[in-house]
Amino acid sequence: MEKPHPVSLIFKLLAIALIIFLTLYPMLAVLGTSFSGQAEIAQNNGLVLFPLHPTFDAYQTIFSGGVVTSALLRSLLITIVGTAASLAITVAMAYGLTRRDLVGGKFFLTAALFTMLFSAGIIPNFLVVKELGLLNNYAALILPVMISAFNLIVIRSFFQNLPQELIEAARIDGVGDFGILIRIVLPLSKGVLAVIGLFYAVNYWNAFFSAMLYLDADQWPLPMILRQYALLGQPMTDGANTAEIAAPSQAIQMAVVVISLIPIVLVFPFLQRYFTKGVLTGAVKG
Repeated sequence: MEKPHPVSLIFKLLAIALIIFLTLYPMLAVLGTSFSGQAEIAQNNGLVLFPLHPTFDAYQTIFSGGVVTSALLRSLLITIVGTAASLAITVAMAYGLTRRDLVGGKFFLTAALFTMLFSAGIIPNFLVVKELGLLNNYAALILPVMISAFNLIVIRSFFQNLPQELIEAARIDGVGDFGILIRIVLPLSKGVLAVIGLFYAVNYWNAFFSAMLYLDADQWPLPMILRQYALLGQPMTDGANTAEIAAPSQAIQMAVVVISLIPIVLVFPFLQRYFTKGVLTGAVKG
């Protein structure tokens, strides 16, 4: 390869520097503003990159009401249970659809693909949830969205690309379908399962519209509570007396964003290396 021209190299470096700046600036502005006081926020026109006098008033205001803590536990429960259930059902259905002798396999696959093109809409979904008796029930946030057609197709394609010799050898040794799935297929599919699991977890963690439709205010998960903070810019309480902390509304709103991002930011670096391997291997043959 020819040595890059100095001018071309300079343009590439400038482009990379610009991309890094555009990526880091919003993150630093959100984080810095959440630790700033009213005077510093007003002096910097609402956004503070590096607070000179950092304060935790915004976070103390949010957690002092007691609502965020309980909402956080509810969101963790919904995310963990929903992700586990979605992965289990999606894996089972994807493995079944890889079997050529499955009766009605094409019909079930077509029905799953059909959901990617058309949606029932808000009112029919609400009526179904109501008739099933799931209103004011956390299952309403999990059951209607338990299976994603896109995730199903990705896992199915990955299963189809696994070495069939291993599966045939297991069948000759008398291993059943469940044993093949547990002992052979799943251990070879850790990458795609990590990626799809993260997809499901992010959807469950960020879901607020379905919570607004199906749950009462005292059952809201964390995204709905944080949405109220972002809109109102003031603390929410559970009726108990809370300490009066003079935190500016801008700092509270930015602290809300930080709190909502922390779980995903903590998990994502450990699963990032699986993205290319898991998604591309499942979507591209050969």
